[in-house]
Amino acid sequence: MSIKSFLQIIILCLIGLIISVVYLKYFKTENNVVEEIELSENNLMNETEELKNKIIELELKNNKLEDKIANNESKDRIENIKIKDEVKNEKKNDIKEIKDEKPVKKEINKKEIKNLVKDVEYISVDQKGNEFYLLANSGKTNNDNKNILDLKNVRGEINSDKRATIYITSDYAHYNSENLNSKFYKNVIINYEDKKITCINFDINMETNKAIAYNKVVVTDPKSIMKAGIVEFDLKTKDININPEKAESEVEVVTN
Repeated sequence: MSIKSFLQIIILCLIGLIISVVYLKYFKTENNVVEEIELSENNLMNETEELKNKIIELELKNNKLEDKIANNESKDRIENIKIKDEVKNEKKNDIKEIKDEKPVKKEINKKEIKNLVKDVEYISVDQKGNEFYLLANSGKTNNDNKNILDLKNVRGEINSDKRATIYITSDYAHYNSENLNSKFYKNVIINYEDKKITCINFDINMETNKAIAYNKVVVTDPKSIMKAGIVEFDLKTKDININPEKAESEVEVVTN
């Protein structure tokens, strides 16, 4: 056999071997692809089944929640009906009580409610330049005199360019809007310079520029405590005159 023929045989064998290897690899790859596709389909089916189960669980929970909400709404309706019935009964009782009251008392109550004012504030200035400032938490028109305002929780100030300010507090006061006079009463406290004056009544007359403290008057300063009958203020000069309760008695003084 010649060398040429031998080489041809070797070449043919190599070609056959290459074709065989390629063929085997092709079918092996195809089998792997088929297996992967089958595995993916199985996984997809499992996931779909799990999703269905979750959807069913959610629907069951949703149904339970709707039933619970419906029951709560029913309870709320019953409670609202009870509350409405109670309110109706209370209104009937109130109407009955109002009908039983005397007409005069009913008219007075209406008038008081109508005239009630909160956060009352007044500022007035006399001819000498003294400024009177009055502030109260609430007030209403006096039943006997429409020019007088009945005040509660009152604070007042009398200011002057020449003298120190006089500060006043009391539980109640009457303020006359016509003549600007004021009458403080009950737990009255007056602070002026270094003096503190407590009493039951304190009247301010803006026409005469005089103020008088009376009824259980006590004057306190850093050096003494004085019990007196009447203490007079001159709003022009801011001078204070302390008088005994009776003409023949003396002012009682206790030194610190």
